[in-house]
Parts: sequence; structure tokens; C-alpha cells
Amino acid sequence: MIMQWFETLSLALYGNPAIALGAAFLWGVLSVLLSPCHLASIPLIVGYLDNQKDLNTLKALKLSTFFTIGILIMMALIGLVTGLLGRVMGDLGGWTEPAMGAIFLVMAFFIADILKMPSFLSGGAGKSPRKGIWGAISLGFLLGIALGPCSFAFMAPILGLVFSSAGSKFLFALALALAYIIGHCLVIILAGTFAGAVQNYLRWTSNSKGTRVVRWVCGGLVFIAGIYLILKKFIVT
Repeated sequence: MIMQWFETLSLALYGNPAIALGAAFLWGVLSVLLSPCHLASIPLIVGYLDNQKDLNTLKALKLSTFFTIGILIMMALIGLVTGLLGRVMGDLGGWTEPAMGAIFLVMAFFIADILKMPSFLSGGAGKSPRKGIWGAISLGFLLGIALGPCSFAFMAPILGLVFSSAGSKFLFALALALAYIIGHCLVIILAGTFAGAVQNYLRWTSNSKGTRVVRWVCGGLVFIAGIYLILKKFIVT
């Protein structure tokens, strides 16, 4: 069933421009929802936000957006560096995912509030708005490293069409890439914003019982994602 969806979307990319852009957007959405690696970004940002003081919908939207910007910047750097080195885009080596899985395990303890989150990631909650933004971007950087190989595997059909169209249809190629990026980022941003809106609506603080439960659940999901990344190398090979 899922493979049929991907085959249909792949064919749609080569349809008329409107259908191709819609398919690229939907591909971006599915690249988060159907990938264990990318899906980990949702509990990661939700757990991070639940550690913030005075969280409201606007602050959740802002931090979620900067979190996705951090992911995109790191993925762009990885793609550029690996491309210049003549390697498959996003290929950082066989031990990248297990290493990032270990980082995910540590992050799970931070999110669940078992360990105190470092100040450069916690964002200095309640102190400086700039530190909050930097914390979200830094977290995005870390996740972007882990998502490198997985992301470029999902993006392969989009990138193939973008590169082949860039010479004769530059604006279309750019719009196609942007449609994918918007679809991919929108899922993460909406998840973080919704979490902030719910917390604000229920008047939860960072110390409320409901907030602590959410942090434990998110920490558990990130922990599972870390185990998956560590075992993936050995299961596949």
C-alpha cells in the first residue's frame, strides 16, 4: 500500500507543473510521517518545548520554526560537503546513524527531565529570547546530522527531477524543491505549535503533572528512535 503511494507520487512528479508541485509537497509531508528517523523530530521538539517556561502558541511556533531551520541548514551543509567529496549526497559513513542514536538516547533523558539539559540546548528558558532561538537551532543541527542519509534517500526522486530541470526550467526546479521543503517542515512546525497551544489552553506550566507526562512520553519515543538508529546498521547489514 505504502509503496503504491510512493510509486504514484513518483509518476506525479513528471506530470503537469501543478500536479508535480502538489506531489512534491505531499512527498515532503510523508517523508516525516512514514520515516522512523524523521518521525523522531516530533517528540523531540514537543519534549523540548515542554521544558520551556512561559510557553505560549506564538513562542512554540517561533521555536518550532527555528528548529526546522536548524535541520535544513545542517542537511544543506551535509549535502554540499558529501557532494563535493564525490560521495552519495548525505552519506557520512556507516557509523553516523549509530553515533546519532547514542545522542538520541542521551537527549531522551534530557527531555524526560531525568538529566538536566545543557544551557546551550535548553535555550535559557525564561532568560533571553535569543538563547531560546539558539537552543532550538542547535537541537535542529543535531537532528539534521542524524537525518542526513535518511533524508536524501527520501529526496532522491525530487532531487533527480530538480537537477534535470534546473538548466531549462530553473524556476520550476526551485519551486519543486521548495514545495518538498515546505511539506516536510510544516508537519514539524504544526506539531510543535499545536503542543504549545494545548499547553497554553490547559494552563500547564513547565512543572505541571500533564507537562511532566508529555515529557516522559516524548523522552520514551526519542529513546526508541535512538535504539532504532543504533540497531538499524546491524539489522540492515
